[in-house]
Amino acid sequence: MTEPAPLRGRRIAEVLATSAGGVGRHVVTLVPEVAAAGADVRVCGAPSTEELFGFAAAGADFRPVGISTGLAPVADTRAVLQLRTALDGVDLVHAHGLRAGLVAAAARRLSGERNRPLVLTLHNALLHEAGPLRRVLSAVEAATIRSADLVLAVSGDLAENARRAGARDVRVAPALAPPLPPARRSAAEVRAELGVDAGRPLVVAIGRLHPQKGYDVLLDAAGRWTARLPAPMVVIAGNGPLEDELADRIERERLPVRLLGRRDDVPDLLGAADLCVLPSRWEGSPFTAQEALRAGTPLVSTRAGGVPELVGDGAELVPVGDAAALADAVARLLDDPARAARLAEAGSRRAATWPDEAGAARRLVAVYRELLGAPDDGGAAGAGRP
Repeated sequence: MTEPAPLRGRRIAEVLATSAGGVGRHVVTLVPEVAAAGADVRVCGAPSTEELFGFAAAGADFRPVGISTGLAPVADTRAVLQLRTALDGVDLVHAHGLRAGLVAAAARRLSGERNRPLVLTLHNALLHEAGPLRRVLSAVEAATIRSADLVLAVSGDLAENARRAGARDVRVAPALAPPLPPARRSAAEVRAELGVDAGRPLVVAIGRLHPQKGYDVLLDAAGRWTARLPAPMVVIAGNGPLEDELADRIERERLPVRLLGRRDDVPDLLGAADLCVLPSRWEGSPFTAQEALRAGTPLVSTRAGGVPELVGDGAELVPVGDAAALADAVARLLDDPARAARLAEAGSRRAATWPDEAGAARRLVAVYRELLGAPDDGGAAGAGRP
């Protein structure tokens, strides 16, 4: 018989660095399921991330800890001290991302709570060029991975990297996107708002304006479509550090591309699009790919990181950084609606094989239970630690 509250009396902390995308969305989906298992859930992260995702509204005790996305010794030291205080009374810590893991491992050492299990989920790979910085970051990554009692990797390549780094226990656990709500507007309404004439192809990209996402390659591809009549309109939903650089290039080269900024109508955009593109240099278990396949929107993506194992035959895959291949793949699908429809059907079939987010969260609860052991009869937090 299944234990109705397998984490009864436990205090679980989910820790994340500043996030405006998939990591924050992933963590907020975990809170209700972990709480339903009987745990008191604490989320530790930046106040701006709480404002964006609403962990407290989802049922968590939110504690502000300013973990940045890049190495910053002074800020990191402050974050370690903040997290050490925020973790008082916690039985298990789950750090999401390498930065959160680094701070969580340091806070555990400082507190002396070496028996408190630390779970680390790897969401991203290191993307820096070769050189001294790469070597430093690789060493930090390896040390952080070895400090964790269990490493969860969102893709097989990250899992293999963790094993090479000396992880004690590594398991693949894709991060699943929460289901999108139905589109609120018709395709015609969305296209009218975007200024896309009838008969003109609409290509949508969704994600943070960051070097990882490969939008420079997408702009290269868009430059190759200008000879098509009508040229596809490319819209990119998201914000980030490359916004000014991309906007300047779009204007300078007169590219058929619009930057939409951060949007809350992703279902509408996918419903109106002829295609979705994911030109990333690396991805683990990308939410954009999941959302496109679930929406029945044909997807063209780079063969990056965990994308092939996620989408199978449900997307058209091209080499990373190859603008010509990306442009050609998009053109082939736009010129062959039957082929695009078959791809969309294959994507929907593939998406149907993924577990739902509640199932994934329940498996995570089982991992927590495994590391903590059975709760004691009095429900006292902290008992039964390995």
